[in-house]
Amino acid sequence: MFVQRTRVLQISLLAIFSAFLVELIFGLISNSLALITDSIHALLDSVVTVVLLLAARWAIKPPDEEHTYGHGKIESLGGLIGGIAIFLIACFFIYESINRLQSPPPSILPGLFAIIGGIYTIGVDFFRIILLKKSIKKIGGATLKADFYHAFMDLGSTLVAIIGIVLVAYGLYFGDFVAALILGVLLAILSIKLVYKTALDLTDVISPELVKKVREISLSTEGVVDVGSILMRKSGDTIFADVTISLRGDTSFDKAHEISDGVERNIKNKISNASTTIHFEPNWEDVPLDAKILDIVKNVEGVKGVHNVSTHKTKGKTYSNLHVMVDREINLSSAHKISEIVEQKIQEQIPEVFHATIHLEPFVTVPKNFNVEDIETEKRIKAILEKYPDIKKIGRILSLKFENILKIDIDCSFDKDLPIEKVHDLTSEIEHIIRTEIKNSVITIHPEPY
Repeated sequence: MFVQRTRVLQISLLAIFSAFLVELIFGLISNSLALITDSIHALLDSVVTVVLLLAARWAIKPPDEEHTYGHGKIESLGGLIGGIAIFLIACFFIYESINRLQSPPPSILPGLFAIIGGIYTIGVDFFRIILLKKSIKKIGGATLKADFYHAFMDLGSTLVAIIGIVLVAYGLYFGDFVAALILGVLLAILSIKLVYKTALDLTDVISPELVKKVREISLSTEGVVDVGSILMRKSGDTIFADVTISLRGDTSFDKAHEISDGVERNIKNKISNASTTIHFEPNWEDVPLDAKILDIVKNVEGVKGVHNVSTHKTKGKTYSNLHVMVDREINLSSAHKISEIVEQKIQEQIPEVFHATIHLEPFVTVPKNFNVEDIETEKRIKAILEKYPDIKKIGRILSLKFENILKIDIDCSFDKDLPIEKVHDLTSEIEHIIRTEIKNSVITIHPEPY
């Protein structure tokens, strides 16, 4: 868009500069003070367009170490300078109109040649107004708006000059001054609006409705519990937004990243020129007590794993039970200290938990790759399983050895009507017996219905 703006401003600059040359030459030939004055205004208009063109070009530059948000603000600065220039010129018109109304009638009477020069400039002004108006609707931009107001002002001043020439010819010396006064007031109002808008952009003022829209989009995204601070600013065409969202405290990092991407995508779909940064924070308000305890315990130093977390209430008091895995090489005293820290952390962060019962287990790291199959161990395991009449069928037994660790996977079938609690008790008993006979074993028993 910035490239398109510079092209439009280049065309506008060539057009208005040609108007300056034509008006100056024709004004000098025809001895028309009004036309010469209007040519000076066209020259000033050309200078302002050059400023706007430079601002638009600088705004194209990509972000760098000193301008991490890009250079879009330069365009707003160019619009501000252009607006101030318009206001000063409008003030001059108002002053000059009032001054001439109080002055004697002019003695120099321009002719037809001056009118021809003015008509050329009017054609140039109409061309610029149409070009800039279409470009503003299509690509927008403060610099184009500033140049559009310049073109409109130039058209008005040229019309005033021509009307003045015609009225002078009919003896109505003050008609053009009144028209110039009206035009000056109108342009002053337009310039103030432009300066006000660009000043808002430069001071990072953003529409409350836009902030509200971003909040609603974020909150409507699946997985977002709440929306915190929203910081927004505009630089050129781009709207930058820093949005803080709250997610359930037990949300995994990968899931949190997925939700953040969803928020960013939804904002982009509704506000195409938005560049969004999402920050996420945990929210524990509606998270189950078990998940809170799991998150607390897994961050305690010395804890290698947590599972089977459960809570229950008895006589109005909340109790917690959980299995905590610690390094299998440490002694009972060290393991007990870890369990005391775990209970302390739970009660500090969740005061409603009256007591936590902690079951300590040794943690064994299972390698990802096992290279050696232990046939002898599989025979020993099969012998153990055959002692249990409740096992109707012994399936696959896989025993893989890695250094001093045995990874044992067992498939066995039980009566389909056997209660699951009974099945669990049997598999736990079998695991205990195997672990007693085969040291450093990691056992997984998969029960199937028979």
